[in-house]
Amino acid sequence: MNIIHLARTASTNTYLLGRAAELPDDTVVLTERQTAGRGQRGNAWESEPHKNLTFSQLFHRPPVPARQQFAISQAVSIAIARTLRNQLALPVTIKWPNDIYVGDGKLAGILIESSLAGTDIAYSVVGVGLNVNQTEFVSDAPNPVSLAMLTGRQYDRQAMLHSLCTACSKYVHELADAKFCENLRHDYLELLYRNDGHFHTFMTPDGTRFQAAIEQVAPDGTLTLHRPDGTSTAYAFQQVKHVIQDLVL
Repeated sequence: MNIIHLARTASTNTYLLGRAAELPDDTVVLTERQTAGRGQRGNAWESEPHKNLTFSQLFHRPPVPARQQFAISQAVSIAIARTLRNQLALPVTIKWPNDIYVGDGKLAGILIESSLAGTDIAYSVVGVGLNVNQTEFVSDAPNPVSLAMLTGRQYDRQAMLHSLCTACSKYVHELADAKFCENLRHDYLELLYRNDGHFHTFMTPDGTRFQAAIEQVAPDGTLTLHRPDGTSTAYAFQQVKHVIQDLVL
């Protein structure tokens, strides 16, 4: 694994996207300070220098067609959730599509950006922001939580980086196996936040709130929600959000 450690950069994803053609597969870029770190929906990512992990990992020609690229998101989010569960014995879940949660707190965010080559994926850059040793958050992020806040311990960030990147690499490269992909969809549902058979509050972009239970997630990432009246509706990313204690997430 080729690791590039930058003291400062605008965004580890942007850095890798700009150099993807010249860098080998599995290259990891880690930084202590992102000046323009990005999350889903264009949100900024707060990270205190020397406290957390902000990194991106490059995958050339991931073994899934472009129309099935959500499988990369599933593979990476499962790899991270399972690694943290196994090492820390925390009830880590995945909030659709790929945020990492413990309880109602956001522990990590994942941003995947890909370059397509016809029906194939030329390369994918997986960006991860994981709250590790930071214990105070000053941004307006509504529900951040860190490993240190959850356990009262400090963690070796380099060892954790190696474990997470090794797991992500293993899961992404195994997408070439059809049986693995089938199991992946099942495992993703098992780890999905609030996939407990109960009705929870969701909200559409126009502000409409409603009660629903998670029914399934399609191979393209579409989330199907089941309402108390028996109807089901499928939603693409950004068409519906969780409402958590009056926070829309």
